[in-house]
Amino acid sequence: MDGSPPANATAPRRQSPLPSIRLPVPGAPSSSLAVYKARFKAAFVGADPRICAAFWLFGLINNVLYVIILSAALDLVGPTLPKAIVLLADVVPSFLTKLIAPYFVHLIPYRMRILILVALSFTGMQLVAWPDSLPVRLFGVVLASVSSGLGELSFLSMTHYYGAFAVPFWSSGTGGAGLIGAGLYVFATSWIGFSVGGSLMVFGLLPTIMLIAFFGILPLAPLRGGNGYEPLRDGDEIIDPDLEGDGATSGLLASSGCPASGHTFPAVNVSYSAGEKTFAGQVDVAWRGFRANFRRTRRLFLPYMLPLLLVYIAEYTINLGVAPTLLFPLASMPFKNYRDAYPMYNTIYQTGVFISRSSTPFFRVHGLYLPALLQVANLVLLVLHSQYNFLPSIWIVFIVVFWEGLLGGLVYVNTFAEITDNTPEDEREFSLGATTVSDSGGICVAGFISLWLEMYLCRWQVDRGRDYCRQT
Repeated sequence: MDGSPPANATAPRRQSPLPSIRLPVPGAPSSSLAVYKARFKAAFVGADPRICAAFWLFGLINNVLYVIILSAALDLVGPTLPKAIVLLADVVPSFLTKLIAPYFVHLIPYRMRILILVALSFTGMQLVAWPDSLPVRLFGVVLASVSSGLGELSFLSMTHYYGAFAVPFWSSGTGGAGLIGAGLYVFATSWIGFSVGGSLMVFGLLPTIMLIAFFGILPLAPLRGGNGYEPLRDGDEIIDPDLEGDGATSGLLASSGCPASGHTFPAVNVSYSAGEKTFAGQVDVAWRGFRANFRRTRRLFLPYMLPLLLVYIAEYTINLGVAPTLLFPLASMPFKNYRDAYPMYNTIYQTGVFISRSSTPFFRVHGLYLPALLQVANLVLLVLHSQYNFLPSIWIVFIVVFWEGLLGGLVYVNTFAEITDNTPEDEREFSLGATTVSDSGGICVAGFISLWLEMYLCRWQVDRGRDYCRQT
């Protein structure tokens, strides 16, 4: 939203604190880095640094354990089991939490939720770190995943008490979590030489930073109904700050991803007239709303949802099903052990994702299918290399994996930017929320594909005398 009311508006709308600044015309003298720097500085004039810092830390810590667990997948299950087991244990509980919890989580005060998140994350990471039993380790992953899902819906619901700057800084934190999480694991286990269990135990202390951010940095007056921060409006209706359940419901059913505009988007707004407050009337309104949203979803599928789905299927299949088999003789790799290659691939991938997700102020892609198909081509290339070993050096594989990360982040961020630009205002909120189903669905599909694909590729290599995938 640009903060300016439409010409035919009949109700006053709150002006956004973010200034509206025109982009320079491509190729004009004003198309310079200085213009973008000025635009960035102007956009954040008036931001409360406490809110910005707190929500950036919330986004970082809530997502960083997810990335660390995926980076540790090889160490957790060993070389003989598919790493997609860890992916599914790390994704499915979080996804289910985000589907179910919005219907009751508003009954739990935010202060109590923070304590629950930290307890779940800490306990889960200790179960992942120390037991030798794989089922116990996976149960620890499940606890950490539930914490991540509950954290996402809680922090996103909290953003409407803190104005327009909360969500952008939450989004920035989640983007940094990928790079920092993967880098921390490589640094601790491959460069310094800490044990896997010791590293994961220490990382399990990271959620305590949430306590510092919530109780020590974040202004808590808005959550108690204090003055100073105007809650975001849901359409033309102000969300009552005293009704925390509204925030949990409106911000989360629609926001498993972070849209480019930096706001949360409710899935659908339904208002009842006086004659529709009976049970039958409400059922009829709900059914009409469902049919309208289903038609909107069908219109979104081909231009936006399908390319995003393809990208996520391809890149997570690469990361979980193919990357563990992209190995060379140890003497020709810059590692001491074979297991070091897997977290390094993840770090390089996350670097590409971080760069491309930050690119929209400088570079936009309007055709989403080309990068999506290029990502599928990456998958085909790396599967063929895993089988026929035709790439001469691991450094070439590093370049391909970095390119994979660039394409994945590029499609993700430009999908939501295109929806923001091209979707009618009265459908934009639902469209942004509905499209996020593609990334969650793509990860789940890739997880099930990878369960089979990694084992198939590893057997193929072993049958032909290359047993690197069975070594650590």
